[in-house]
Formats: sequence, structure tokens, C-alpha cells
Amino acid sequence: MSGDANTAYGPMMIRVAIAAVGVASLLVIMKAVAYIVTDSIAMMASLADSALDVFTSSVNLLAIRHALQPADREHRFGHGKAEPLAGLGQGAFITGSAAFLVIESVSRLVAPHPIEHPWLGLGVMVVSIGTTIVLIIAQRVVIARTGSIAVGADSMHYIGDVVTNAGVVLGIILSTEFGFLIADPIIGIIVAAILTWSAVHVFRQSYDQLMDRELPDDDREKIKAIVRGHREVKSMHDLRTRSAGVNMFIQLHIELDPDIKLVRAHEISDAVEADLMAAFPRAEVIIHQDPAGVEMPIPLAAT
Repeated sequence: MSGDANTAYGPMMIRVAIAAVGVASLLVIMKAVAYIVTDSIAMMASLADSALDVFTSSVNLLAIRHALQPADREHRFGHGKAEPLAGLGQGAFITGSAAFLVIESVSRLVAPHPIEHPWLGLGVMVVSIGTTIVLIIAQRVVIARTGSIAVGADSMHYIGDVVTNAGVVLGIILSTEFGFLIADPIIGIIVAAILTWSAVHVFRQSYDQLMDRELPDDDREKIKAIVRGHREVKSMHDLRTRSAGVNMFIQLHIELDPDIKLVRAHEISDAVEADLMAAFPRAEVIIHQDPAGVEMPIPLAAT
């Protein structure tokens, strides 16, 4: 099933990853010019964020290409963990960027100065916000269909960009129209806080996948309900789940009447598997059949 998921969702994920690299590169050029002209610390914060996006989105693109490769002899479960590995790297770079912004913002708080040519900066920010929102919408569509952690991590960056750019606009207006010069570095510190929150979110998601954390409780309860919905299944145990990239893995034991034929046991197992795969299209399902009453399984509530 993982190969089917990669075939179905792969081109969509790669296209949105390429778009992210293109958008970030365009914004870096625009913001670099605006920063040189305005000398705004908030603009520099936004420029640093976009420069980071170029790097992380490029790493993201490479990770997605690798993760979408089909399983091979050395990687029987596929290459999906390339995505959370990239997520850890992105989280580290986001954290570094936030620290840099705090240092620069504090220095500007100590020695504030006015922003030059503010209207150019405002124009660049308006274009940046509009372009980024379009990219985020495209990423959200892909995330909804694929559950990609790599695209999700990238999207977090760009959501932060919208907030960052809006903060830059506010900082420029407060500094130039109201003479509130420290608004510029204060916005820089707020952006750093947002970036740090994004890094924590990306770290958590990536760590969970790398450590084979179980699927959410709602998904596990849904799996149990589907299995229990087959009247010939007496019980189930040893439910194990995990995810890697866009793929899920579901393993469980079902208990059947010990007197039925092996062929019938196989048919029941196939029916359970089909229902699970219909509910979780990106899942690879492995089911083991046990004769009811022979083993002492873990209680269903504990699985």
C-alpha cells in the first residue's frame, strides 16, 4: 500500500515543495533589497526567516524525493523516515535563526534609530504576505490529502512568515508614523518567539515518527471498532501502529473460531484488512490469525 500512496501523492508533494523553494527565493531577493534601503531590524528578521526558508525548503524537497522512493532490499519499510529526519534539521535551523534575531533585536533596543524609506518596506511586505498565503493554501491541501510531516513542517515556516510580515508592517507604521522607534526591535523579538514555538512543534512531530509513536487514540479506537465490526472475529490483541512519512503501519492479531478452515480464516482476515485500508488509505496492514482461547492475549482495552 505504501507504494500506491507514494505513486498517488508523490507528484503533488514534490510540486508544492518546488513551489516553496521558488517562493522563498523570490522573497529573499525582495526583502534583501528592502532591508538595504530601510535598515529595519524587523525587515532583517523577515529576511533571515525567508533565507532560512530557502535552505529548509530545499532540504525538504530532497527529503521528500528520498522518502517517496519505494521499499527496496535494504529498506523493506520504505524511506518514509527521511521526512522526520529533515524535520529535525529544520527545527534546529529555526531555533538558530530565532536566537540570532533576539541578539540583533536587543542591540537595536539599546540603540534605536529611525527606518528609512518605509513605504518601500511596506510594499514588499504586502506582496510577501499575499504570495505566502497562496503557498500556504496549496500546502494545506497537500497536507490534508497526504499527512506529510515534511510539507507540514515547511507550512509552519510560512505561517510564521505571514505573522512575521504582518509584524514588520506594524513595526514600520509604529516607527515612522508614531515615532515609536523601539517597535521595530520589539517586533523582531516577537518573531523570534514565534519561530521558537514553530521549532518545538516540528521537533515534537519529527521525534514522534522517529521513535515509532503510536497513532493518535482516535485512530486506534477506529481500528478497534472496524475489527470488532466483523462478527466472526472473537477478539483482537497486540495492536501496534506507527507512521513514517505519508505511510502508516498497522499490525494486529485477530482471534477466530478454532474449528474453521484455514481458507475461511484467510478470507476473514482479508475482509478486515480491506476495511482497514478503506478507512486508512495510506496504511500497510499486517494481520495474524489466532484460534480463539488458545493464547492469553493482552486485554483489548490495553491494546
